Amino acid sequence: MRPPYHRSERPRAGRSPDSAPPAARAVRAAVPVLAATALALPVLFGATASASAVPAPTEPAGQTVGVDLTAQRAHWIDRTTVLWPAEADTEHTYALVSSAEGDLDLSEGVLGGTHQTLDLAPAPDGPTDEQREAWPHLADLSALTVDGVDLPLLRSALTGQLAVVERDGEGAVTAATGVQIPGVLDDVYAAAAETELGAVWDSRGRPTVSLWAPTAQSVSLELYDDPTTGTSRTVRMRQDHRTGVWSVKGPVSWSGRYYTFDVRVFSPSADEGRGAVVDNRVTDPYSVSLATGSTRSHLVDLSDPDLAPQGWSDLAKPEAVPSHAAAVYELHVRDHSVSDPTVPAELRGTFAAFTESGSTGMRELADLADDGVDYVHLLPVFDIGSVPEDPADRAEPPCDLDSFAPDSEEQQACIAEVRGEDAFNWGYDPYHYTVPEGSYATEPDGAARLTEFRRMVAALNDAGLRVVMDVVYNHTHQAGQDEQSVLDRIVPGYYHRLEADGGVATSTCCPNTAPEHLMMGKLVVDSVTTWARDHKVDGFRFDLMGHHPKQNILDVRAALDELTLEEDGVDGASILLYGEGWNFGEVADDARFEQATQTNMAGTGVGTFNDRLRDGVRGGGPFDEDPRAQGFGSGLYTDPNGSPANGTEEEQLARLLGYQDLVKVGLTGNLRDYRFTDSSGRRVTGGEVDYNGTPAGYNLAPGEAVTYVDAHDNETLYDALAYKLPQDTPMDDRVRMQALSLGTAVFGQGTVFVHAGSERLRSKSLDRNSYDSGDWFNRLNWDCGQGNNFGVGLPPAWDNEDKWDYARPLLADPALVADCAAIEESRERFGEMMRVRASTPAFSLGTAEEVQARVTFPTSGADELPGVVTMHVDTRGLDGEWSSVTVVFNATPDTVDQGVDALAGGAVALHPVQAESGDETVRASSFTPDTGTLTVPPRTVAVFVQD
Repeated sequence: MRPPYHRSERPRAGRSPDSAPPAARAVRAAVPVLAATALALPVLFGATASASAVPAPTEPAGQTVGVDLTAQRAHWIDRTTVLWPAEADTEHTYALVSSAEGDLDLSEGVLGGTHQTLDLAPAPDGPTDEQREAWPHLADLSALTVDGVDLPLLRSALTGQLAVVERDGEGAVTAATGVQIPGVLDDVYAAAAETELGAVWDSRGRPTVSLWAPTAQSVSLELYDDPTTGTSRTVRMRQDHRTGVWSVKGPVSWSGRYYTFDVRVFSPSADEGRGAVVDNRVTDPYSVSLATGSTRSHLVDLSDPDLAPQGWSDLAKPEAVPSHAAAVYELHVRDHSVSDPTVPAELRGTFAAFTESGSTGMRELADLADDGVDYVHLLPVFDIGSVPEDPADRAEPPCDLDSFAPDSEEQQACIAEVRGEDAFNWGYDPYHYTVPEGSYATEPDGAARLTEFRRMVAALNDAGLRVVMDVVYNHTHQAGQDEQSVLDRIVPGYYHRLEADGGVATSTCCPNTAPEHLMMGKLVVDSVTTWARDHKVDGFRFDLMGHHPKQNILDVRAALDELTLEEDGVDGASILLYGEGWNFGEVADDARFEQATQTNMAGTGVGTFNDRLRDGVRGGGPFDEDPRAQGFGSGLYTDPNGSPANGTEEEQLARLLGYQDLVKVGLTGNLRDYRFTDSSGRRVTGGEVDYNGTPAGYNLAPGEAVTYVDAHDNETLYDALAYKLPQDTPMDDRVRMQALSLGTAVFGQGTVFVHAGSERLRSKSLDRNSYDSGDWFNRLNWDCGQGNNFGVGLPPAWDNEDKWDYARPLLADPALVADCAAIEESRERFGEMMRVRASTPAFSLGTAEEVQARVTFPTSGADELPGVVTMHVDTRGLDGEWSSVTVVFNATPDTVDQGVDALAGGAVALHPVQAESGDETVRASSFTPDTGTLTVPPRTVAVFVQD
């Protein structure tokens, strides 16, 4: 996703709305122990708080609260407990007050406004052990309790403005603050996890529309005949007080109608943050179809045959490939076709372009599938808030971008004028989680976009590729009372993770959601299972997965595993799951819950991206001030570029050898317990190899590694090498280093992940964060005659200006613009490596035990050659025609010899694919039987097989 870098199940027709779907059962298991315990207590009006986001693991007691009702510093964590962010004074009195009118006032030092008051008493021992465990970041707060209040009164209080007020012995107000309420909502309304939300269709085609809005004072359904009419019919909804769900059952004639909800609710962010009771006209967070611009939800049954493309019910999919053997190709829907002249103009940049099987882009995807790519990973394709869905509302750059110099500032300046209104964005801006994005549809109104999305899935399947969706449940595009806020205008202060003062945390870049809360976690599970079952999506990549609880991701896995071909039309157990396991922000180091981070997900079978190998190959890191820091695949020590960022010659050698150890660990699938000899000669495990002060190896199974050297984030591999290789490096050698770098991912254990176009030297003109840089900087050219997009202007100033001094001389150098010959050469090398990988099980060992038993680095140790890594895989007993496979990665400018004792006297030859390669350099690789020596030319990855 965009910075920082590192850093939902729908019932089918005939299912009873009262039955608990697998998703609900999975979410129910995630309810904190605290909530389960509270349900067994007497029915009381008590207090508890939300998971507030703070920089430190705990929010210390003793801070000054002050008198401020615009902040929410108290936390109502369950029906019996409120946490107070200061030391509770036994000489003072405390009360929880609620105003249905939202008019609490302390401007005169006296509590004003219409309200009800409930007395609170300090708990001498503070929160219980269970409460501290459930709310670790609040563990040091004081606890206030209340007894003897019945549940109806508690529910009523939750529908108004809330505050905790402290008074001294004279009755004067000494402190007052608003209240965070997710904890008590999860306690009181835990039964909501069993409900089915959105539009649920019975066997007679009648919908029941349901909305979880426990703090709302009223909810009505606004029904429209079409997507634009200004008149609506208001339909009363009834609330189930046990669950907090409002619902209404409609007739068959509602099918195809549009709707919104009118929610009357207290919102702390209303009235410029002073808080007020508001009437919000809002769409359904469980929408499955929308009007253009996401202005209204659309009532459709996803099981309706009229929405299914021909053959959808028995869609033939390519065979599922497990994570330890999968190869994934990351692609943006618009990039795929917007620059492809073989696609009809009206279809470019849309889902429908994938149905053009004769287009250059689709032929290339089919060729990649033939080479061994298994999955296309699509950047976000759910409804987003950052691109106008109506083409008439979009703007194009008001200048001739082709007319400017390759190192000019003009291109990015021109794009900056329209970047908020143009057709391009990566799409990490969720608006509605379970509806295809309308800007990718030829007809964004209503259900047409659903059918177009399904046709895309079918077309990719027909091309030999399964489909992964990039999903972004960790934040929303907007929150509070903003126009494109949905969740927070229905249950204010619940769906988002809050800071200590009640403000929404934004460490992800945008308003952070809180999947640790029961109903946000349920929404994640329900949404994913809907995409899987109803749209036949084959895998999911979780953006910033470390901001999710580990349990939430395991709930997703459990719900998917319950989907079967017989009952649901899909094999849920075969669906791929992986994500970004970065550890940062207010949740870092398990501050609020056990996170779905790299180390925590080990042993779950869910994949995480391996930044260790990425940085070892590229060199440096994503946030280097000097982008010329080199690595194993970019010439560190063996082909220095002269940058002071690389240090002295001695420092370069030490750093390179450390990078080589990162590469070795990466080639094993980043296994924590894999034991080998490192570059110092020590016998170590992957977990003992250092990566910036953390363990390099962390996985327990090779399939948990997603191995890559570039992705949509940061510079493309070609651009990184443009910065890092000496500027006078010939294009032929750039192609070779591109292939060698990609080879470290292709020939490693685990999931191979490749950014679209890396196989053809794709450039973004050195743009490191192209999420909003328009089609110009993001162009993916399938026709090599269109070039590789290097040198089309200085990258956008809004995230690259600090690198302009480094970029200018490179972009102005015509020798760095790849021609057709270079692009085709690069594509051929990638295809060969993929076919080599597909030809042998050596690169897809399924268990840590197999990797330990079969994979060795025979030349590793104190005398290993700088810039060379040799991996030997014993394949005896595995399916395949060879007894061993040996890969030599020679990143140096020189021919090297690697002696492998296990090969001495054997019948060893270059892999048949490389022996017939169009690359005469790799064909020059040789083997000397007497000594077991492999000879490999410069800047070459060579694969040898033994009979």
